[in-house]
Amino acid sequence: MNYVYIIECIDKTLYTGWTTDIHRRISEHNQGKGAKYTRSRYPVKLVYFEEYTTKQEATKREYEIKQLSRKEKLKLFSKLGNLPIK
Repeated sequence: MNYVYIIECIDKTLYTGWTTDIHRRISEHNQGKGAKYTRSRYPVKLVYFEEYTTKQEATKREYEIKQLSRKEKLKLFSKLGNLPIK
């Protein structure tokens, strides 16, 4: 499974990424080993995710989400009520 996710950083900024293992990736972000952007902005909190069968679908959707404004991203996950996976 491939995941597109949005995390909220400690400074309230949002970061969008994709991964095949969402638990591992969030853990990496929270250890300062994630993306360059999040290395100085952890701990992070998973606020939204979507599942895709292929990497191609996930990276396409990641790009689409990254084009959204902050307001549109907030509306995306607050409207859908998507909860983090356990």
